[in-house]
Amino acid sequence: MVEQGNSVSTESDSRIVSDSEAKGIVKRLPPKLAAYISLARADRPIGVWLLFWPGAAAVALAGGLLSHWFLLPAFFIGAFVMRSAGCVYNDIVDRDLDKKVARTRNRPLASGFISVKAACLFIAFLCLIGLGCLTFFNPIARFTAIASLALVAAYPFMKRISWWPQAWLGLVFSWAALVGSVAIWDRFEWPGIFLYGGCIFWVIGFDTVYAIQDIEDDALAGIKSSARALKSHLRLGVSLFFVLAVLGWGAAIWFTRPQPLALLTLLPVVLHFIWQMTTLDVNDGQNALMRFRSNRQIGFLLFLACATIGMANNFSVY
Repeated sequence: MVEQGNSVSTESDSRIVSDSEAKGIVKRLPPKLAAYISLARADRPIGVWLLFWPGAAAVALAGGLLSHWFLLPAFFIGAFVMRSAGCVYNDIVDRDLDKKVARTRNRPLASGFISVKAACLFIAFLCLIGLGCLTFFNPIARFTAIASLALVAAYPFMKRISWWPQAWLGLVFSWAALVGSVAIWDRFEWPGIFLYGGCIFWVIGFDTVYAIQDIEDDALAGIKSSARALKSHLRLGVSLFFVLAVLGWGAAIWFTRPQPLALLTLLPVVLHFIWQMTTLDVNDGQNALMRFRSNRQIGFLLFLACATIGMANNFSVY
């Protein structure tokens, strides 16, 4: 069944989790404040963790956990404000498309509760905080971080021209891996590059899982996604991306510490990926959302693996 006027499928609404519904303490806040929190996704921190872990893992792999510990809070605050700024920008660009999708039609910009002008001012405020975080990084890391803005600016348009906007998101969301590695090494090194590559495939995988929620509405609205592109091969496709992610991370660890035993640090990551793929129900949006959210644990496990290798190198443990 299709609603007249906004082309939204109502049959799937029961399994779609709205991302603009106020919950918990946010529900008790003044409506305008709650709307800005929703616009920035500040009440849904999963994106912050997924943006934070690649940078933290890069610092850990490069052996900077002790000497450059202050970069971790800088990365976390930066991840929080820049993810929020990215969400606001994405909602500005997508406000007309968001009206056509059940999960997003009540977002503050799509519903008209917050104006575009106010949203732009909000972005400027968030970006100022992000720039402040860069003062903790060396010059090449600052330049690398700022260079990502071009990719961020182009991302919302990818779903209009490509079936694989998730690949572009992978380039954007994994960028912190490059920033973290050059912040320690002062140059681009192979471990950082391979870590970045692995994170790209990881992002493609988990964002494809996330896109399962919107398959029906995306089709009605003409929005392209990797979930729609893979069709009946969703599980196989996502599994392949996760395998490529592990291979990239394995190469990063090998170039840092070329010992077979070092690769075993990724075993918990592999087991978690196996659990995700064996329990994923591609026909259940709620199941897909929970598997997507579980990737915060993948990020933490990757960080632990990188920290183990980085610390072993620092203390010459063989």
